[in-house]
Amino acid sequence: MKIIIDENIAFAKEAFSFFGDTILLPGREITNDVVKEADILIVRSVTNVDERLLSGSSVKFVGTATIGTDHIDLNYLKSKGITFADAKGCNAFAVAEYFLTALLKVCADEKISLQNKSIGIVGVGNVGSKVAKFSELLGLKVFRNDPPLQRINPNENFSSLNEVLKCDIITLHVPLTFEGEDKTYHLLNEANLKRIKDETVLINTSRGAVIDNQALRKIISQKNLKVILDVWENEPDLDLSLLERVKIGTPHIAGYTLEGKVNGTVMIFKALNNFLGTDYKFAFSLPEVKNNILSYNNDKFDEEKVYDLFSKIYDIGTDNLQMKKMLYFDKEDRIKYFDNLRKYYPLRREFNNYIVNPKSIKMKEIFQGFRFKII
Repeated sequence: MKIIIDENIAFAKEAFSFFGDTILLPGREITNDVVKEADILIVRSVTNVDERLLSGSSVKFVGTATIGTDHIDLNYLKSKGITFADAKGCNAFAVAEYFLTALLKVCADEKISLQNKSIGIVGVGNVGSKVAKFSELLGLKVFRNDPPLQRINPNENFSSLNEVLKCDIITLHVPLTFEGEDKTYHLLNEANLKRIKDETVLINTSRGAVIDNQALRKIISQKNLKVILDVWENEPDLDLSLLERVKIGTPHIAGYTLEGKVNGTVMIFKALNNFLGTDYKFAFSLPEVKNNILSYNNDKFDEEKVYDLFSKIYDIGTDNLQMKKMLYFDKEDRIKYFDNLRKYYPLRREFNNYIVNPKSIKMKEIFQGFRFKII
């Protein structure tokens, strides 16, 4: 059995060699010629899996070690009887922790207090629900918008998109869809962006095209928006003038923790076992985090001091500086640089690997809610 795998999937060789001959390639080099004689294809979001890729191939199973599926033509797979598996939820905590770190960095840099502030969360699935819990711990008034979920749970407290757009902070956690009543492509188009009030903190860690990037580029300065983007339209050939204007820009790495990556591999490993009727076991152990005891000496929540603690785990400022070096490269080098930022990204570790010694009961409860261990 021949298995083609994106080389940036964690433990790819160790996990999937049980099933057959594994060939690891960069995601953008997985082409129709490459997959012609493959039986199994395992990708990430940089590989578009559609008729053009799979035509004439012998692929029977496609897995993506990602939470999004907008790079997969699900209708085509279904029409060809090709089994599909994704890794929904694999890096949900990673993205939620990125959200926390990015928000608090902007608060620290801009001297913003979160007291009496509101947050609108668009999409409250695996990631958005965790962001909502973290936001409540921050003392934010939370507005949830998720029309598909609202139809399933009509008695729960949801808000309209218009209500969300009035919030002090807006964060997006939706899949990218192009049709139907819940279409999210350019959900934040020019008209909706104009509804956002001045000074709003806007965060997108979902998919780049959920926001009309050209419209955002025009409006960002008019309204002095504090924008945090991890995802971009037309990655890796993104809008440089938008990159120049955002407070924080990163190369689609919000979910890049070691735990999140491994979770994705394990989920596809289990799905492939199920598809083939096998019962292979894949054992792994993550390295212990050293120097994992952190101090917080304030009795109350202080945005700047909490960010200072977070930055010892994840220095998002460095990611932003590295990303903005793209501004000085020509197009070919920019594209290569963006991909290399992702390929060689030093995987973060999640908060539950760290120990904090808060001085007050209130801060103990907050840090426990963020999944820190407490001493």
